[in-house]
Amino acid sequence: MNAKMKGQVDLAAAALKKGGVILYPTDTVWGVGCDATNARAVERVYALKQSGDKRSMLVLVATVNDAARYTGRVPSVAWDLMEMADKPLTLILPGAAGVAPNLIPDEGTIGIRVPADEFCQALLRRLGRPIVSTSANVTGEPAPMNYGEIMEGIRSAVDFAVDPSCESRSATHRPSSLISIGEGGEIKIIRE
Repeated sequence: MNAKMKGQVDLAAAALKKGGVILYPTDTVWGVGCDATNARAVERVYALKQSGDKRSMLVLVATVNDAARYTGRVPSVAWDLMEMADKPLTLILPGAAGVAPNLIPDEGTIGIRVPADEFCQALLRRLGRPIVSTSANVTGEPAPMNYGEIMEGIRSAVDFAVDPSCESRSATHRPSSLISIGEGGEIKIIRE
């Protein structure tokens, strides 16, 4: 990791620790995020997105093992899917725990992804907690594929925007695949 990226990780982590909302690159599209354990910060993200849909936000974690910290029980098939994924994959898992209550939908699930992106991985390790990840757009509008497509209203409403040079060259510029896994291991593909 170069010095510029390290500096951006440090600044983004500092903003998150203060309850801030950030604009940052992921392995998919640019995201708006916050500390997933901070209910006030989560509420700010809902307001920014103009949405209260708890199913629209997921959390990023640093490792597959971290997924178990934020769910009651991870069905064994989830481990296999995470390890075999060859593109960004978000799993909706039962038994959400350890995150802000206003991030958990009524059914008690949580969407979790382990990003391959260098910036995200460094930020997750630096913060030591999961980070909310939702596309950097107002709900109902198209997700921006790169920094230049992010609306000025989103850019100006966050506490910190990561320098666009930190975007990964391997970013897919499209949302992750989305699979729901039931408590008994039932699999439902929501988005390929």
